[in-house]
Amino acid sequence: MQELANKVEFGYASLDEAFPPCEPGIHPFGSRVLVQIRTPKQKTKGGIILTSETRETDAWNTQIAKVISVGELAFKNRTTMDPWPEGSWCKPGDFVRVPKYGGDRWTVKTTDGEDEALLVIFNDLDLVGKVTGDPLIIKAFI
Repeated sequence: MQELANKVEFGYASLDEAFPPCEPGIHPFGSRVLVQIRTPKQKTKGGIILTSETRETDAWNTQIAKVISVGELAFKNRTTMDPWPEGSWCKPGDFVRVPKYGGDRWTVKTTDGEDEALLVIFNDLDLVGKVTGDPLIIKAFI
């Protein structure tokens, strides 16, 4: 019951709210994958403004991301450059679970200029898994 209350209270209205449009200003080289980490909410549905400390903790603990772009060598055999037999694990627009630590991280302003988007570049092998359910309800526990 508590989990349901948290989902309703802190829930996102849409995927665009959780992953606001932004211009990363970079395309990954080689076998790297560029992802956007889910943006923390600024306030609860009830209107309570969340502190910057709470938002920062949420941003750094979130392990769900949207794939923005994929390097030309991602998901390929490094010796032959042939695609992996199982194919690409993900493509732009997919949602993935990423490790909490690692990657090259930076922020950019969102398209509307009201918030910042956290972007990270990971090696293709560092991605943990593809999200097959609702990316808005998955929580990470550390």
